[in-house]
Amino acid sequence: MAKFQGRYRIESARLPGWDYRTPGWYFVTICTRDRIPFLGRIVDGHVVLSPIGLIVAEEWQRTPQVRPNVVLDEWVIMPNHLHGIVVIVDPDVVAVETPRAVETSRRGVSTATTPGRLMAGSLGAIIGQIKSICTKRIRAAGHADFGWQSRFYDHIIRDDAALQRIRTYIANNPKNWTDDRFY
Repeated sequence: MAKFQGRYRIESARLPGWDYRTPGWYFVTICTRDRIPFLGRIVDGHVVLSPIGLIVAEEWQRTPQVRPNVVLDEWVIMPNHLHGIVVIVDPDVVAVETPRAVETSRRGVSTATTPGRLMAGSLGAIIGQIKSICTKRIRAAGHADFGWQSRFYDHIIRDDAALQRIRTYIANNPKNWTDDRFY
């Protein structure tokens, strides 16, 4: 484990050399702190969102309006996490109404120009902004104990077969809740 400013820190789970501003399809999972079920509950295989979960849903759905380089695909809010497919597009290209997976190529470009800094428009910056605005709204609503895990999981979706598997996983997540690793 490496040290940064004299303190141990967990190594990045991001793909080395990948520019996370690159147009592409990304599967993300964002968990609540200590996986506390702040966001809702599962009833008969369906998600029933709490007031906190409703705020998260509103902010998640606002993402493409606030960030012109983002399109959302399949997503679900679970009691203690959110799964979603984030599509980063070239903002200069008109987005298609229903995005279709394309082969995501590898590029040998680094995301950071300054170590520890996120680049504007990168997946990390997008998720960080969503988590930040949700936290502010949730705490302003009187839920001072709410928090997110400090990091998030991501997977670069490279082809249509992977996209279909992930969409199915997300859609079936509520009915498979008791078998979920986050349960």
